[in-house]
Amino acid sequence: MKLKVVLVFLVLSLVTIFALAYILLTRQGGSSQHPRCPSVYPSAQPWTHPAQSQLFADLSPEELTAVMSFLAQKLGPGLVDAAQARSSDNCVFSVELQLPPKAAALAHLDRGGPPPAREALAIIFFGGQPQPNVSELVVGPLPHPSYLRDVTVERHGGPLPYHRRPMLRSELVQTWRHLKEVELPKAPVFLASVLNYNGSTLAPLHSSPRGLRSGDRATWIALYHNVSGLGIFLHPVGLEILLDHSALDPAHWTVQQVFYLGHYYADLGQLEWEFKAGQLEVVRVPLPTPNGSSSLRSRITLGPLPPLHFSHQGSQYNVQGNLVVSPLWTLSFGHGVFSGIRIFDVRFKGERVAYEVSVQECLSVYGADSPKTMMTRYLDSSYGLGLNSRGLVRGVDCPYQATMVDIHILAGKGTVQLLPGAVCVFEEVQGLPLRRHHNYIESHFYGGLASSALVVRSVSSHRVVLSDVRPVQLALWGRWACPNHLTWYRTPFPSLTLTGLKNWVVAEDVVFKPVAVPWSPEPQLQRPQLTRQVLRREDLAAFSWGSPLPRYLYLASNQTNAWGHQRGYRIQIHSPPGIHMPLESSMERALSWGRYQLVVTQRKEKESQSSSIYFQSDIWTPSIVFADFINNETLLGEDLVAWVTASFLHIPHAEDVPNTVTLGNRVGFLLQPHNFFDEDPSIFSPGSVYFERGQDAGLCSINPVACTPNLAACVPDLPLFSYQGF
Repeated sequence: MKLKVVLVFLVLSLVTIFALAYILLTRQGGSSQHPRCPSVYPSAQPWTHPAQSQLFADLSPEELTAVMSFLAQKLGPGLVDAAQARSSDNCVFSVELQLPPKAAALAHLDRGGPPPAREALAIIFFGGQPQPNVSELVVGPLPHPSYLRDVTVERHGGPLPYHRRPMLRSELVQTWRHLKEVELPKAPVFLASVLNYNGSTLAPLHSSPRGLRSGDRATWIALYHNVSGLGIFLHPVGLEILLDHSALDPAHWTVQQVFYLGHYYADLGQLEWEFKAGQLEVVRVPLPTPNGSSSLRSRITLGPLPPLHFSHQGSQYNVQGNLVVSPLWTLSFGHGVFSGIRIFDVRFKGERVAYEVSVQECLSVYGADSPKTMMTRYLDSSYGLGLNSRGLVRGVDCPYQATMVDIHILAGKGTVQLLPGAVCVFEEVQGLPLRRHHNYIESHFYGGLASSALVVRSVSSHRVVLSDVRPVQLALWGRWACPNHLTWYRTPFPSLTLTGLKNWVVAEDVVFKPVAVPWSPEPQLQRPQLTRQVLRREDLAAFSWGSPLPRYLYLASNQTNAWGHQRGYRIQIHSPPGIHMPLESSMERALSWGRYQLVVTQRKEKESQSSSIYFQSDIWTPSIVFADFINNETLLGEDLVAWVTASFLHIPHAEDVPNTVTLGNRVGFLLQPHNFFDEDPSIFSPGSVYFERGQDAGLCSINPVACTPNLAACVPDLPLFSYQGF
C-alpha cells in the first residue's frame, strides 16, 4: 500500500515537472519568436561634443537666468516680472539668442576662426518713465555677461514708441477684468436673458491691429460662449465691444462703441435700455452642449489605432543638443520666441546646402460683417510662434517613436519656461518610391528605393498650420469669417566654396519653336527649346503674384559638376496663387512682402528681418518695408537670399466643424538639387533594391526588402505615453 502511494506521488511529481517544463519552454519559445527589437527609441541627448559649434543653439536655462540677473543689475530695482507687470511698469518682455553675423559664423565654421561672441537679445518695456518706450538690448558675452548695448535705432531706424509694444498677458487679463467688472454690469438683464451670462459663460477674442491709425490702442473685443472642453471660436453671441486701453492707468480706459447684430450703440447702457424698452431685436443664444458639433470628443466607441511605423533596425539619426545627425545629413535647429522653428547650417555629406531656413511671418486676413472680424489681420510673429508652441502628442502630432525635444524660453514672464516636447525629430516613411524603374525591354530588371525623410517639427497653438480651430471664426450668428493665409520664408544660400560667397540666379523654361524637318524640308515641327536667363539684378528676380514664375529657377554657384554644369539648388514652390492687399491700403507697406511669390536679393545683415513683432500694434508706420529691399542691386556672384511666400485661401465650409483638417491645406517650398551632384545621390543608399529576372528576389542577399519578415518578428521597444503640454 505504501509502495502504491509512493508511486502515485512519483507520477504526480513527474507530471508536474513536465507541465512546468512545458510552460517554461513555451514561454521561452514565444520569447524567441517575438524578442524585443535591438533598438531603443531615440531620445534627445545633452551636448557631448564641446569641439562642435553651438553657434545656433537656443539659450540654455542657465544663460537665460544669467541675462536676467545682469539686466536687473544694470537697469535697477524698478524691473517688474512681466507676468505681473502693468502697462506703467518697466519689465523684460523677452530674452532669446542674438544670431551671430554670418561672416563671423562662417569664418569659425569653415576656416577654423574663433567663434563669435555668444549674445542675447532682450526686449525691454520701459513703461515707468516720463517717456515710455520699447528698447532692444544686446547682452554678452555668454555665459558670463559683462556688457549691453542698445540696438533699437540700429534695428528699427529710430526709437520704438510705447504704443507699438505687443500685448502682455497681464494687459489681456486686465482688459477682460475691466469689461467684467466695469462694463458688463451695465447690461445685466440683457446679458442674462439673451446670452445666458452668469459671470463665467463668456470669453473674449481680440481684433488685431488695435485701431485705425498709428498711435491707437483700441481693440474690438468679441464675446463667445465659454464651455469647458469646447473651442470658443464657433460660439459667438453677436456682441462686440470697442475698448480704448491706450492709457497706462486702466481707470482711464473707456468703451467707445458697442456692436450687436449689425447695429452700433454708444455703450452697454444704451443696449440695456433698448432691450428693456422692447426696441432691441435679439437672437437668444443657448449655451452649447459639451458633446455638440463643436466638440472634438469622439462620436463613436474607440476602435483600432492607426498603423504604427517603427524601424526594426534602429533609427538612422541622433539628436545631441540642437544638432541632428544622420548618415548623410547634418543640421542645427533653433526655436525663436517669435519666429518659431528655424534650421541652420544644413549639410549633405559635409557640404553646406543652406545656411538658414526660417519663417519670417505668418499672416491671416479675415473678412466678415462684424467689426472684429473685418478688422483682423493676424501677424503671428507678434504673438510668438515659438512662445505659443506646446507639447506635441506622440502618435498624432509626431510618430510614436519620434525624438521629443524640450525647449526653454523666456518671454512674457521673468523666469525660464519649459516647453516639454515642443519639437520632435523623426524619420518619415512616405509610402512612395523615391525612384523606381521596371525594365522589360531587352533585359528584365527592377530597381527602386523607398522614400523617407528626416523631419524636424514644431507646431504653434496660435496658428502656424491650418489644423487649429482658430482659422474658422464665426463673426455673427451663422456668418463665417473667411481668412486668406500667407506664410513668408527666408532662405539664405551659402557659397559652395570656402573662400567666398558667390551665387547666381538662373531661370530656365521651355518654349516651342518652329523648325524645318531636316530630311523633309516642307513640313515644320514645333520643337520644345530650352531657354536660359541669368537674372542679373534684384528687380528681375522679384516675382509678384500674377506674374509668370519660371518653371525652373535655381541658385547656381561658381563650381561645376562632372558634366560641366553649374552646381546649384532649385526652388520649387508648392502654393496656389495668392492675392495681396491692395496697394492703396494704409496697412500695405508693412505687408509689402505679400506682393511677391518669390524674391531673390543680396544678403545684408541689416536686412535680416522683413517683418516685425511691433506691426501688430502699429501696422501703419512700419520701421521695416520689405519692398525697399528690392533696389536693383546686382545678383551676379553675390551672397544671396531667397524670400518665398506660400499662400492659400480658406473659405470655411461645414466640414471645418469642429476643426479644420490639414489635408489639402499644406503649402511650402522645396529645395531640390539641380546639377549639384554628378548623379542621383540616392543610388548610394543602403536601402536600394535591385534584382533581375532569374534571381531569387526572396533572398536577403539579393533583395534587402526580403529581410523584412525576419526583422518584423521583434516587438518594438516603445516609450510609455506621457503628455505635459498643458
